[in-house]
Order: sequence, then C-alpha cells, then structure tokens
Amino acid sequence: MRRGIVLGALLTIGALSAAVAAYQQAAAAPKVVAVDKIKDNLFVLKGGGGNTAVFIGSNGVVVVDTKLAGWGQPILSKIKELTPKPVTTIINTHSHGDHVSGNVEFPASVEIVAHQNTKTNVEAWPPVYGLTNAFPNVVKESGGKGVPKKTFRDKMTLGSGSERIDLFYFGRGHTNGDAWVVFPALRVMHAGDMFASKSIPIMDANAGGSGVEFAETLTKAFNTIKGVDTIITGHSATTMTMDDLKVFADFNRDFLNAVRDAKKAGKSVDDVVSSWKTPEKYAGYGAAQPASVKNDAQVIFNELK
Repeated sequence: MRRGIVLGALLTIGALSAAVAAYQQAAAAPKVVAVDKIKDNLFVLKGGGGNTAVFIGSNGVVVVDTKLAGWGQPILSKIKELTPKPVTTIINTHSHGDHVSGNVEFPASVEIVAHQNTKTNVEAWPPVYGLTNAFPNVVKESGGKGVPKKTFRDKMTLGSGSERIDLFYFGRGHTNGDAWVVFPALRVMHAGDMFASKSIPIMDANAGGSGVEFAETLTKAFNTIKGVDTIITGHSATTMTMDDLKVFADFNRDFLNAVRDAKKAGKSVDDVVSSWKTPEKYAGYGAAQPASVKNDAQVIFNELK
C-alpha cells in the first residue's frame, strides 16, 4: 500500500489538533486524494482526514466517511475516475469532523447512514475532548445538511448477496456511536477510529467515548466478527488484520490497568504521564505523546470515580 499524505495520519490527540489547525490555516490549499485498491470494487481514498472507503456496487457507490470540510467534492471527483456510477449511500463510522464534514458536499439524494448516537453527536457537534481547536461546524453552517437520516442501534444490513454490507455497534470507545462496517463477500472491514492506528487512541468523553470500556468493545468486535482478513483503519497508511485488532485490544487493556492501578495507589494523572511508556511487547506502536496519555488517563480517572 502507498503511504497516505500527512492529513491521512492523525494518530494522536496532538496530531488531530494539528490537523484541525492546518485545515483552518490552509482551507484553500490543493486537495490531493490518493487511492489504494483493496479489491476490484473496493478502494481507500487517503488525505484530508480519515480513511474513506469506496465500495462500487452494481447500481451505485457506497462511501464510508467523507473527511474534513472541503474534501467532499475531491472525493466525488476521484470516484468519477474510478466509476461512472453515482454515489447512493454514505456510512459514517462516527461523528468527528474529519470523518463527516464532507457529507454536506454530496448531493441531497445520497442517503447517510450511521449509529443512532452518531446522528445525535453530529447534530450537537461537541468539541473533541482534549482538542484546543474545533472542527468548523459545517452542519450548522449548511442549515442542517449532512446529518445521518438512517440509523441503527446494534446491527444493520444494507444490500444483499455479494453487495451486502453489515454494520455493527459493540459499545463505547472512541465515541458512543462507533460503527464497524463489514463487507462480507470481500472479507474486509472498516473499523473507523475504534482502530485508528497502532497508537494510543482518542477517547472522546464529549461524544460519549469511554476509556474504561474501550478494550472490552474492541474484544467484542474481535470475538463477534468472523471471516475478515483485512481491516481498513481510521487513519493508518496501511491496512491491518484481525490479529492486529486483538493486539490493539490488549494494548488498551494494559493501558487501562496501568491507569487504574495508579489511581488506586493514590497517584495523579500527571504521575501516569511521567511513568507510562509503550510496553516493548507492542512492536510497531509509536511512543505515546504526553498530551495523549494525559487526556486518556484523565478520561479514565473521571470514569473510575
């Protein structure tokens, strides 16, 4: 797989904040969409926020996540290079502005699907916990355009046969509305930012996210979803596997236990920041940024009260 451009790799809260600032400072800059072919009819579009999946069916195109504001039209233009078929459906994995802002640039005829809590979060547009900058509220600016209209609670199936798409919700983690998008015939899943990359995740308490439940939600996904070989992550430049997902669950469980033990011992969040290091057994995981550790530790401390 080719490596994504800078805006396609938001690995931590610090990086996400930087991406928001970069958007605000360079909204008019050229928008380059890179394409990775996953299967003959499934592609990943990189750049401008979260990884966007493009699934080409017999009668139209399903898009998973639509990036930052201003990137909807570049997505549409790139899709036209891949197929003459129209976009019929958008699936949003969650509510953050780097995954849903492009919604407003798609035709009104496109159906937008998401978990019911994601719809609520998109309408409310709370700031992401720990960020110093906010994503521009394009939904409000557009008079309410781009809000998901079709929602689900636990599971939903779109299409049938080789074009079936299964949507799952396993609980709180990154937010309280993270959808897992499975293409069974292709043995591929889009995990959104429940598995953004091999790094400490964002636990957005403002959107119902949970540090205490994160690892358990990942484990439920691993134990429930079968027949998947390839995972499209929220931001990583390369795809992952189900084994990678299991290790990511272990990583988050170890972090939770470390924070819980620190709190029981009477230590502070700052103590966690100064002492916690990425365990050596997690090969390929980058060193955690102090700001990311602090935000996640604070979320967990608050939940453990």
